[in-house]
Amino acid sequence: MRQNNTSKPMDEREKLRKFRELDDAFAEALKGLDGSVKLEDAPDSPPLRSVEELEREEAQRAQEARDAEFREQLSSLMAEYAQSPRGACDLLRVIEAERRGRS
Repeated sequence: MRQNNTSKPMDEREKLRKFRELDDAFAEALKGLDGSVKLEDAPDSPPLRSVEELEREEAQRAQEARDAEFREQLSSLMAEYAQSPRGACDLLRVIEAERRGRS
């Protein structure tokens, strides 16, 4: 019976050690949430970018998507109406000149 009593305190010590490790890890996580640990210090964190920079990148992606859609539509129309790139360019210049004349 003594062996059972001696093994029980070992289990309690092990539980206490694990609890302390968990408590330490939790405290470290809370420090990170509070901002006391900087993201720049974390080795795997991505570089921080400003909101303006993110907005510029989003606007650029949107513009590139519109440009790609326009090129696709223009190519489709050129094929449908059998227009060469030169003919389409001339047509666009005429349309632009007319638009300026009306403004």
